[in-house]
Parts: sequence; structure tokens; C-alpha cells
Amino acid sequence: MNKKIRIYYAQAFCAIGQLCVLMLIFVFSNQAIYAQKKSTERPNIIFILTDDHRYDLLGCTGNELIQTPNLDKLAADGILFTNAHVTSAICTPSRASIFLSQFERKHGVNFNSGTSVSADAWNDSYPVILRKNGYYTGYIGKNHVPIGVGGYKSGVMEASFDYWYAGHGHLMFYPKERHDIFKGALNDTQVEILDEGVTDFLSNEHKLKGAKHFLNSIPKDKPFCMSINFNLPHGASTSTMKMRQTDPETYKTLYRNKEIPLPKYYLEKKSITSPKLPTDVLHANDRQDIYDFVDNKQDLRERIIRNMQAVTGVDVLVGNLRKTLAEQNLDKNTIIIFTSDHGIFWGENGLGGKALCYEVCTRVPMIIYDPNAPKKSRGIKSEQLVQTIDLAPTMLSYAAAPIPKSYQGKPLNDIINGNDIPVREVLFTENLWSTHFGNPRCEAVQNKEWKYIRYYKNENLSAQYLIDTAKKYKVNMTSMLYANHDPQIAIYQSFIEGPVNGEPAVFEELYDLKNDGDEQYNLAKCSAHADKLNEMRTVWNKTIRQARGNDAMNVVRYTMDSEAERAHLVKPE
Repeated sequence: MNKKIRIYYAQAFCAIGQLCVLMLIFVFSNQAIYAQKKSTERPNIIFILTDDHRYDLLGCTGNELIQTPNLDKLAADGILFTNAHVTSAICTPSRASIFLSQFERKHGVNFNSGTSVSADAWNDSYPVILRKNGYYTGYIGKNHVPIGVGGYKSGVMEASFDYWYAGHGHLMFYPKERHDIFKGALNDTQVEILDEGVTDFLSNEHKLKGAKHFLNSIPKDKPFCMSINFNLPHGASTSTMKMRQTDPETYKTLYRNKEIPLPKYYLEKKSITSPKLPTDVLHANDRQDIYDFVDNKQDLRERIIRNMQAVTGVDVLVGNLRKTLAEQNLDKNTIIIFTSDHGIFWGENGLGGKALCYEVCTRVPMIIYDPNAPKKSRGIKSEQLVQTIDLAPTMLSYAAAPIPKSYQGKPLNDIINGNDIPVREVLFTENLWSTHFGNPRCEAVQNKEWKYIRYYKNENLSAQYLIDTAKKYKVNMTSMLYANHDPQIAIYQSFIEGPVNGEPAVFEELYDLKNDGDEQYNLAKCSAHADKLNEMRTVWNKTIRQARGNDAMNVVRYTMDSEAERAHLVKPE
């Protein structure tokens, strides 16, 4: 081979080598760009939580009187779950269950538990995991879950978010009167103050006075997760509505010219001859007086009007939110999830309050809107048995983030994408808030056709006795009724472990949900349904053990005594 040919081949091989290198660089560069693109294409997530919001208090769930066009549109664009339930029908444990995707029997935090979620357990909450996986996170509104040593005063929760505009405990209708963080807002009413926070979070520059944040805006290379938590239509807020001159017209006149229907099985207090539950199980006379509005028709109608006004206010915020997302070209890649922490009685069978396992308490509206879901799954209603513990794994699935082994909920993404298949055959609900205010401990298991509820001995001291004693000895009433001391930890632990270890039920209920969705006819003592009762007892025995799990509860002591040792005074929230 002559010299010219050798030079030619050498140059050719060199050119081919350079081309291969360029191709490899191109491939790897494209892979990097694709990976970066995929990370920035992860959806934004907005989670909206209302408080004491009954399933039937939306237009899309069948209420023909209430005005909720924006939430109805959200349901029409997404999916409405018609059989969605909480795990515990009272604020703190329900909200902790949403954060941690655990039943209360596993996470171990309630008003009467004497505990706080440990900082370690909090690390597995959905907002912390999303933040660790590249999300810019914001929290707006009400927090009612104590986190870390010192609970509400620990600062753990505030430090867990990139943007914080929230208050611990109830916000009331006029939050500035209770929480300093909101005093820089232009508005005075709760929904409108939270709307300012939402607008500020989504803006190009965070300017809202009082809001805490580490950056001045959402980084353009990060998806975001914003949690909006209302204290409405909860009675702590609706009972403090004053119809002030500066209030939006919604809260002054809307619905006041309408005939307000009462619930189908409403029963005034004076007409109760046979209580729904035995008097030694539910101590109804010890019920908190904040629920006395159910005792007569006039007060109940006034509260229903206020609840509807509040929900319409929330609906306006949802409309503003979707408009802002569209204006900022964020609407095509933002998931919106809407639900409530529990329902509430409006005098059905003479009952008031919550913290029981009836449908009125546990069933909640749940809407999930995914703009990129298949068209076939838009505007559908799913009857699958889902629970609020399913929301955290659903959000993490959207974010392609790892789901902790401690989670007990199931991702709902398949249903959202049009595959309407069961995530569970049975759901479990419970009440462990059993105190001097009269509510019994109870648990329920249900499928789509049958529901079984069991109750335990209610040996709590009477609230009225405590009130009389406080007056007699001039003891602070709030301290007498709401303060937790160390012995309460042991009492609460016995509530959790007793049924698992064989504590007998003192009363049982069995309902044919298919034919008696309002739970009016208890079939537990009907011989014709003895086999079904035994079958559901077996289901309960298995399900409660699954709900409890095998791990110790990851909590820290949080009582008046623990905080006195740390020289801090606990204010009951």
C-alpha cells in the first residue's frame, strides 16, 4: 500500500472517529436534556382541604341550592369520587392521616393522645418528600397537627416548606384577630386572606407581608406543590361571622332569601324520644356546646346558610386559582386535588358534631383534576372505595417520588387515568377521640353493600361534672376541659391496643348500605342477618390489625407536663 493510500485511510478513520465522538456527545446531551425536560415536566400539585365539609354541600354532589360553579367545573373536568372517606372524623387525626398516609391507630396523634408527630415521622410526610425530590413547596391556611418536640411551637413545620403563610389551630372567620402572620393582608375574611396567599405564592415575586419564604419566587426549573388548608365551613369560623360592612356580599346576603331545607332525618332535641345510640354509649348531654345549633330548626338553618356562604367563598377562590394558572400557562401541567377532613351532623336523628363512624361524618367530597388524563376519564364519577390516606401516595406517584413503606394508602392514579378498578375491597374508619365530651370509641368496616360498627365501654367522666368542679374551685375552664396531662398518654394507648387485644364491644350496628344508605335500620340484632354480622366481625378483626400495623407509633410526648418541664405553656389548639 503506497504512502498516499495510507494517509487517506488514516484521515478517513480519524474523521469516522470524530463523527462517532460527536454522535455520542449528541446522544448523551440529548439524554441529559430529555432527563432535565422530564424533571421540569413533572406536574405541579395543588392540594385544597376544607374543614367540616359534608359530602352533600356541593352542586356536583347533588345540592341544588348551593352555588359552587368552579368546583362543579373542576369535577366535570376531572373525576369525582362518590365513595370517598376519611379515616378519623375529627380534625387533628384526619389531617395527620392525610400528611402521613396512615390510620390514626398507626400514627397515634389526636387531641386526647398527649402526643405530637415526631420529626422523624414527619420526614415521611408528602410535603417533605416532595421537597426532597425537587419540588418548591408552600403551605397556606390552617395547620391542626402538632409536629416535633414542642408541638405547635417546635418550628418544625414552618421550616419544612419553602413558603409558609399559615396559623396553628383555628383561624376563625377573621384570622387577623387570632394570628399575627395574617395582619399584613388587605382583606379581613378567611377565604380572601388565603386567596392573597395563593396569589402571592404563584406570583413572580413574593411580596405579601407576613408570609415566610426563603426565595422570592418559585424557581423556574422546579415544579411546585401548594397546600391550601381552610378552617371553613368549620363552626369555629362560621360561628364567628359578623356580617361586617367590609365583608364581601357573599357572607352577608347570599342564600338569606331562600327556603333552607333541613336534612331528611332531622330531629329537634325536644322531639327525641329514642336516641340513635344507647345513652351509656354516647353521652349526648356532654356534647360540646359549639354543636348546640342542631337542637332547633332556626339555629340550624342559620348555620346551614353560613356554611353554604363559606363554601361558595371557597369556590370563588378555586375559580380565581384556575384563572391565574391559565394566565401563567401553568394550567396544562397542574394537578388539583380537593377534599375535606371530615363531615358533620346537622341534627340527623338528633345528633350533632362528628367523631363517629356514620356516613355523615366520614364521607367527604373528593375531586381530582389531571389536565393530562385521558379524555375518557374526564367528568366521570367513581364509586370505588377510596380514602384520604390515598392522596399522599397519589401525589408522590405523580411526582415520580418514592413512596415510604410506612404508607397505608393506595395511589389512585390508575382510576384517574380511566381504569376504574378497586384499590380496596373494604375500608376502615375509627374514632379514638373519646373524652368527657361524650363520644364513644368506635370502629367501622364497610364494603359497597354492608357496614359494621362496634362500640366500647364509655367510662369517661362527665363534661358537666368537670364544668361544675371548675366553677366551684375557680379553675380555668379551658384548662379543665382541654389540657392534656401525662396520664392521658396511657389512656389513649389503651384505646388503641384494647380492641386488638380482645376488648369486647358493648354495642354493634350493621347496615345494609345498598338499601339503607342513611343508616336508619340497625340489623345487628336481626336473626336473618346473623351470618352477615359474623362475616363482618371477621372482616373487622383482620382489618383493624392491618390498620394498627406492627411498628411502634413514631410520636413524642406533648402534654402540659412535658411543656412545663421545657418552661413552655401549652395553649390548647
